[in-house]
Amino acid sequence: MEKITEKNGKKLNGFLMLFVSTVLLALDIYLLVMGINARDPSVLWVFIPVLIIFLLIWIGFAIVQPNDSRVLILFGKYTGTIRDSGFWWVNPFIIKRHVSLRIRNFNSEKIKVNDLHGNPIEIAAVVVWKVVDSARAIFDVENYEQFVDIQAETAIRTLASEYPYDTNEGEKESLRSSPTEVAENLQKELQSRLDVAGVEIVEARITHLAYAQEIAQAMLRRQQAQAIVAARFKIVEGAVGMVENALRALSEQKIIDLDEDKKAQMVNNLMVALVADREAQPVINTGTIY
Repeated sequence: MEKITEKNGKKLNGFLMLFVSTVLLALDIYLLVMGINARDPSVLWVFIPVLIIFLLIWIGFAIVQPNDSRVLILFGKYTGTIRDSGFWWVNPFIIKRHVSLRIRNFNSEKIKVNDLHGNPIEIAAVVVWKVVDSARAIFDVENYEQFVDIQAETAIRTLASEYPYDTNEGEKESLRSSPTEVAENLQKELQSRLDVAGVEIVEARITHLAYAQEIAQAMLRRQQAQAIVAARFKIVEGAVGMVENALRALSEQKIIDLDEDKKAQMVNNLMVALVADREAQPVINTGTIY
């Protein structure tokens, strides 16, 4: 496939050619009036060519707005691109294809895809892009806007299958916990796919992420269980430290001497009071009657 790169197209100042066309029009009208008054049909041999030249000049005018461009094609051959905004004139036989250079957004639909662990998830993303090479956008792909849409959806599916939805043991990155890294990788994946169309990815980020409806409840219970286990682990870790400090303080300050059985009983009571998910009910020991 022939590789085409954007280049500057040849153009003339539109106001200059507008003045020329005005002069030709005035000359044509003058010839027509003179021919009618003189009843001389030979004037038509000059009037008609001048009229044709006037019409061809008008066909060649082109107005280019800021962040806009015109791709010039002469008899099937690419001759250049006009990026400079203003009023211009080009060869009237040239086809002028419009290509916008403005930044555009693509909001993907919510698509269902399996993550790294095979869990079905719903994901959507927004892609900010612009055309940087108008020639490649026109000639290297059939429809560059449709091409961006399809490749963006494909890149989102590919990225989702390379990450787990959430972080598990031994995993550092996930779709949910590493949004910055995921966005950077999505942008790189899109850029590699869209280079052929002369498109630059300005930004890409995930806008929607959730488990699919059929497993949402099960995964919610799983997340709740993991949260409870993690919280219990922290509680037990803190309770062990508190009991250790209590035994050390009692021993260093010589408040009471405890044998091993008493220490074990005290540790048991403190751990139950600190770790239990309900408030401890104290039992006051008032001694024995005998």
